[in-house]
This record gives sequence, C-alpha cells and structure tokens, in this order.
Amino acid sequence: MGEAKRRKAALGEQYGKEQNIFPWLPVTKRQGEQFVKWTTTGAWIGIGLIVMLWLTVRFIGPAFGWWQVY
Repeated sequence: MGEAKRRKAALGEQYGKEQNIFPWLPVTKRQGEQFVKWTTTGAWIGIGLIVMLWLTVRFIGPAFGWWQVY
C-alpha cells in the first residue's frame, strides 16, 4: 500500500481538501497567500502615490507660486 493510499485512508473525507491556517479560522492557506499578495501590491501602490504627492508639493507647487502665500 502506497503512502498516498495510506494518507487517503487516514484522512477519509478530508483528503484533498485544503487545510485552514488555524482550526478556528475559516481561511485556507491559499486565501492567506492571496491576501498577502494583494496587501503587498496595495502597499507599493500607496508608496508610489505618496512619492508622487510629495514630488508635486515639493517641486511643482512652488513653480506655480503657492509658496508666496505666506
């Protein structure tokens, strides 16, 4: 009897189903990986937007004379 057959016999209905990260949390490992991927992408987009805003305020803003208001 091969290892896969032993595992299938031991797990029964649970064989082939994805495991949850924690038994009390209904999130699978694949969903957790997707969450990390999306949040990492979102963080880099946010960093890019902050840099663009900073460049706009630092260099383009004074070119229009906004610094003379004070």
